[in-house]
Amino acid sequence: MPAKIPATVVTGFLGAGKTTLIRHMLQNAQGKKIALIINEFGDLGVDGDILKGCGIETCTEDDIVELSNGCICCTVADDFIPTMETLLAREDKPDHIVIETSGLALPQPLVRAFNWPGISTQVTVDGVVTVVDGRAAHDGQFAHNVAAVDAQRAQDENLDHETPLSELFEDQVACADMIVVNKTDLLSADEATTLTGQLKSDARDGVQVVKAAMGALPVDVLLGQGIGAETDMAARHEHHHHYHHDDEDDHDHHHHDHDHDDFESFVVGRGEIEDADAFTAQVAKVINDHGILRLKGFIAVAGKPMRLTLQAVGPRIDTYFDQPFGDTPRATKLVVIGEAGLDHAAISAALQA
Repeated sequence: MPAKIPATVVTGFLGAGKTTLIRHMLQNAQGKKIALIINEFGDLGVDGDILKGCGIETCTEDDIVELSNGCICCTVADDFIPTMETLLAREDKPDHIVIETSGLALPQPLVRAFNWPGISTQVTVDGVVTVVDGRAAHDGQFAHNVAAVDAQRAQDENLDHETPLSELFEDQVACADMIVVNKTDLLSADEATTLTGQLKSDARDGVQVVKAAMGALPVDVLLGQGIGAETDMAARHEHHHHYHHDDEDDHDHHHHDHDHDDFESFVVGRGEIEDADAFTAQVAKVINDHGILRLKGFIAVAGKPMRLTLQAVGPRIDTYFDQPFGDTPRATKLVVIGEAGLDHAAISAALQA
C-alpha cells in the first residue's frame, strides 16, 4: 500500500507570520513538491497572490488552492474534502500538503476531517504548527493588531464573537505539536526564554517550542513530524467550539535573505552497536538532556546485515531495518538538529559512549 501523504496544519492569529513562514518554507523546500491549501475569507486574496508570486519551481500555481467560502471547519464536507479529493486524484501527487488556516477557529475540526472515508487512507496529519507573535504574546495581547483580528472576526457570522482572544490562543496551544515563537528579534533573550518556557509548560508533553525571526525555520524541522494527529484527538482539548474564518500575515513583505543562524546540525559517527534497544534508550536520554529537535540516521547493529534507520522528533523515536549495507561500510551515522548553541562535544561523547 502506498505511504500516506503527510499534511501539516499551520494556524495562528492574523499577523503572527504564517504566510512568511510558509513562503520561507517553499523557498527552501529542498526539492519537496508541496501543495498548499489556504483558507481565505472574504475577498482578501492576499496570501495566494504573495505565495504565487514567489517564483518557486517546486510550487506552481496549480499547487496553491484557496478556499474562499469562509470557515474551513464549518465547510469541511462542502469545500475542504472535495479540494483534498481533487488534489489526491492528480497524477503528480504532492510530497507534502500544507494547510494554512486562521487562528480564529480551532484547528481540531479540521484535523478530525482527516478521518473522513477516502481521505484517511491517503493522507495523515504530519503535525499541527501554531505560529505565535512572540512580542504580542509576551505583552499579553496575543496579536500585534487586536483591532484587525476583531474586524476579521466580525466578517464571519459563524464565529463566536464573545470568546476572549486569550481562550482562542489557549486552544491553539492545546492542539499544537510544534509552537513557533515568531518575531523573537523583537524580544530580549530573557523575554524569549521566559515566553518559550511558559508556552512549553502550557502545551502537551513532548510539544516542541522553537524560536524564529521572520518565519525562518529549516524545512526539516517544520515538516516530517510524523505525528498522525487525527488519531489522538482526545489529547487536543477544546475549551469550546468557536467556529472560524481566515486570512493572514504581517504585511511586511520585504524580502530578507535568511540563513538559519538560529539552528544548527552536525553529524556524529561511531562503529557498530551491540544492542539496538539499549542504544535507542541512550539516544532518547541524549535528546532529552540537550533539547535536541530532530535526530536521524543509520545504525549498524552487530550481526544484522540490514542497516537500522532511526528517526527522532523530540522525545518520539522510530526505528526500522530498511536495506542491507551491501558494499557501504558498516558504520553508524547520526545527524543532530537543534537550535543554535548545542554542545557538540557533550552530545557526541554521549552518543558515542
